[in-house]
Amino acid sequence: MDYKDYYKILGVSKTATEDELKSAYRKLAKQYHPDKNPGNKKAEEKFKEINEAYEVLGDADKRSKYDRLGAQYQHYQQYGGDPRGFDWGPWMSQRGRGGAPGGQRVEYGDLNDLFSGSGGFSDFFNTVFGMSGAGQQGRAGQPRPVGRQAEYEVEISLEEALAGTTRTLEIGGRRGEVKIPAGVTAGTKVRVAGRGSPRADGTRSDIYLVVKLAEHPKFKIREGDDLQTEVSVDLYTAVLGGQTPVPSLDGKEIQMTVPPETSSGQTIRLRGKGLPTTGDPKGRGDLYVRLQVQIPKQLSEEEKQLFRQLAELRKK
Repeated sequence: MDYKDYYKILGVSKTATEDELKSAYRKLAKQYHPDKNPGNKKAEEKFKEINEAYEVLGDADKRSKYDRLGAQYQHYQQYGGDPRGFDWGPWMSQRGRGGAPGGQRVEYGDLNDLFSGSGGFSDFFNTVFGMSGAGQQGRAGQPRPVGRQAEYEVEISLEEALAGTTRTLEIGGRRGEVKIPAGVTAGTKVRVAGRGSPRADGTRSDIYLVVKLAEHPKFKIREGDDLQTEVSVDLYTAVLGGQTPVPSLDGKEIQMTVPPETSSGQTIRLRGKGLPTTGDPKGRGDLYVRLQVQIPKQLSEEEKQLFRQLAELRKK
């Protein structure tokens, strides 16, 4: 992976002020904007670089992290280190998501292949600042403008929230796919940079896909990344103990152990079978299984007699 010199891309010094950064960005964005350079792949790639550079340097927290990384990288090179051997481990993003107004999470949409290739972030950016997502194709909801931004409500299933998915946007006659990362929750905003309404300076505002989770026939969100479901179990298994099948979001049936003398309504927790854990794509919440004990019906006379014997034994 190559190191990205964002200051060089914007043509500014490392001590550039916020106003100097903004001025340089606006000038270059106007020059290389795809709308002004139709079919020019070099201009399109340059526009991507400019947006990525300003995405980092225009954000105080990202710029601070980037400056610390840059100092270490330059020190490494000064002592003859091979760029291919630089240890990126300590700088890899552990979050892949940022904050948003009102306490909502913001996931950054992967812009690769969006609107015929316009957009996209480098491997360097994805590694250091956390951009991710994959999945199956779907369709977006209707836009509702909010200030200078546009928000699109997108309904996805719990399975899509687990694995990630994509949604197709059509804006101004142009269609493109946006990837929604795995692990999103209701209210998560997936940010698509530079694809909203044109600004006065020639750049475009951002678009946000607001995630809504569809109701599921088998699972409900219990709390956070935990799920709950109900499973019927026969009387004999509830009394004596045994195994009973439980569905999972993965589509694989789980054989759950039911302890002896389990009451109807009792809940059993299956660890790691819920939704992805916020901030940890490898982590999973839990699945809480509420058991409903089924009373046998249409008993034979022999079966009834056995129950009478059991009732008598319980009286002793």
